Amino acid sequence: MRLVFCGTALGEASFRARAYYAGPGNHFWPTLAAVGITPRRFAPPEYADLLALGIGLTDLCKSHYGSDAQLPADALDGEALLWKVRLWKPQRLAFTSKTGARAALGRAVDYGPQPEHWGDTRLWVLPSPSGRAVKFWDASVWKALADDLVT
Repeated sequence: MRLVFCGTALGEASFRARAYYAGPGNHFWPTLAAVGITPRRFAPPEYADLLALGIGLTDLCKSHYGSDAQLPADALDGEALLWKVRLWKPQRLAFTSKTGARAALGRAVDYGPQPEHWGDTRLWVLPSPSGRAVKFWDASVWKALADDLVT
C-alpha cells in the first residue's frame, strides 16, 4: 500500500451511503484528484477502486457513526489502527483530522508530516475534508502529501 487515509468515524451521510466521505460538501474526493493523488475524481461509492491505486481507507472508530462530538469517549481505537498498519505496512498513513491523529498518537499534532514513524510508515495529519470543518480547510497540506508520495 502506498497510502492509507484514516478518519475518525463515518459521518451520518457516509453511514447511510455505506461509502467513505459521502457527505455533501466533503472535500475528500475532489481534492484527491485536484492534488494528483488519484488520476480522476472518484465518487464515494467507488472507494474500493482506490485499492488498485495502492490507497486504502479506514477509520479509528468502527462501532459508531456520527460527528466527532457524537462519538463515545472510548470509541477511537488507536491500537487497532496500529495493528492494521503493522499488518499492511503502508508507506504513508494520513489522518484526515487532528482529532483522530491526537487520539491515535496520544499527543497534540500539527498539520503535515509527523516526526515519528510507525515502523516504516510515515505519518501525516491533514485538515479535515468535512464540510463541517470548512474553517480549517487547507488543500495545500493535501498537495504536500501528494508531492511526498512522488519522492
